Amino acid sequence: MNTLVIHNPSYKIETACLLKKLLLVANSLLAASCALLITSILISYPFAGYFSIPVQISAHISTIVIAAILKISYVLRCIALHGMGKEVR
Repeated sequence: MNTLVIHNPSYKIETACLLKKLLLVANSLLAASCALLITSILISYPFAGYFSIPVQISAHISTIVIAAILKISYVLRCIALHGMGKEVR
């Protein structure tokens, strides 16, 4: 049984465009999560006296959640760079 394989040149263009968008989103998410993580750590520890207990509890919980988002955004960034054939750092 013979099969006909048709190569679609626009597939590579679509993939490259998708990877660029993924890199942009991952970098933006990485920067935002870093800023939020620093903010939640500052609220949780050095400036805890200026905030109420519910705010401190929220900051402690959000530190864990934001750290997970930071890790996911870094993995997405690595996937995008690898897909584009660039060095992953």
